[in-house]
Amino acid sequence: MMEEPTILIVEDSVALASTYREYLRQVAASVVAVENGTQAMEWLKTNTPAAILLDLRLPDMDGMEILKNVQARKLISPVIVMTAHGSINAAVDAMRGGAFDFLMKPFAADRLVTTIRNALSHRQLQTEVLTLRSTLGRDRFHGLIGASLPMQAVYRSIESAAQSKASIFIYGESGTGKELCTQAIHQASARRDGPFVALNCAAIPRELMESEVFGHRKGAFTGAVADREGAAGRADGGTLFLDEICEMDIALQAKLLRFLQTQSYSRVGDDVPRQVNVRFVCATNKDPLEEVRAGRFREDLYYRLHVIPIDLPPLRDRGDDILLLAHAFLEEFSEEEGLPLKVLTPQAEAALLAYRWPGNVREMRNRIHSALVLTQGSEIGPQDLGIAAPAKDAEFAIPQTPVPSISSDPPIVPLWQVEKEAIERAIAHWDGNINKAAAALEISPSTIYRKMERWGAGN
Repeated sequence: MMEEPTILIVEDSVALASTYREYLRQVAASVVAVENGTQAMEWLKTNTPAAILLDLRLPDMDGMEILKNVQARKLISPVIVMTAHGSINAAVDAMRGGAFDFLMKPFAADRLVTTIRNALSHRQLQTEVLTLRSTLGRDRFHGLIGASLPMQAVYRSIESAAQSKASIFIYGESGTGKELCTQAIHQASARRDGPFVALNCAAIPRELMESEVFGHRKGAFTGAVADREGAAGRADGGTLFLDEICEMDIALQAKLLRFLQTQSYSRVGDDVPRQVNVRFVCATNKDPLEEVRAGRFREDLYYRLHVIPIDLPPLRDRGDDILLLAHAFLEEFSEEEGLPLKVLTPQAEAALLAYRWPGNVREMRNRIHSALVLTQGSEIGPQDLGIAAPAKDAEFAIPQTPVPSISSDPPIVPLWQVEKEAIERAIAHWDGNINKAAAALEISPSTIYRKMERWGAGN
């Protein structure tokens, strides 16, 4: 149940304070009344009201001092000032000082109730904005880097999923960071102090996969020269990440399903059941339902694993995250290699933004690492990254208007209009992405914004 908001009345007249309290019975809020500024300041040291009804004329101080104190402490408490002296100047000063509204005494009950309700709605909106800023303003999250809206959605999904015990299914193209996402889930969960065990189902031969997952006893098969703990046992109390789950052999999928259902398993060559407490996260770059339809993936295992889905966006859909990642990798590899930090030229940044990144973040890491090590000098250009400059990018070309012959005496079109049409075509081609449009036109995004501002003002 939500706590009832509190309204603070700062009024030296006990009779008026009682009247205002009576008026505010129509509002779903509790009311606290104090008679002077000193009492108000003391109360505000330990409390944050939903709204403050403040008389500007107090026996021990000017009400403006309290308003300044509220503003200085950045309290989310709308202040409504009251004055009985008909001074518009005082009201204007209060509004400039951060007051939400003002009331001229005497005022009717309806006027007070309406003003207070507006103040409470304003406070609720402020609170929601601050909450959104705290969650949407992140450019890093437990090892993941990105400030784009798609990544903010991923961060929120991770935070929600991490508190659950349900299995998680991560989708994403190769190189989008599925293991990093799983590590973020692990770090954000109550299992953060437990083990994190990752297993790539596509990198292990099928005949060894069962042993890798469940372990084996000595002598269970040729080459089993000692007892071995599998991933299931090592992950006890923590998180088990099964990457490329759709590559798992169909026969082993039945044993994995039983493991998921009972949290118990037996090692290869051993009939003794072992009980563990493991959180399952799996990932794939395939369509698991298509694998189910093709008979390569068990439907019952799919539904057991597919409780909470998280979709990782490809790098090409993450906008300015491309540059954010590039600079982060430059700093990381510069420190790792003990090399001076190098900078990306504007042409290199434009090329990074225009490139489609088929290998996603993994490809970017490799290109940045290689460029940092091999580039001579302090600057990295498109050629050092092995990426074509935007002008050579065959994916984008602005349609050219045929130039009529001189004899046809064509109308002269102002240069700004030609620029405007070219820029608008580029923006439309890139679905409104200003950065990619700028890269394709070989200009800076700020140039586009400046020109759009000028066009909006009538050229």
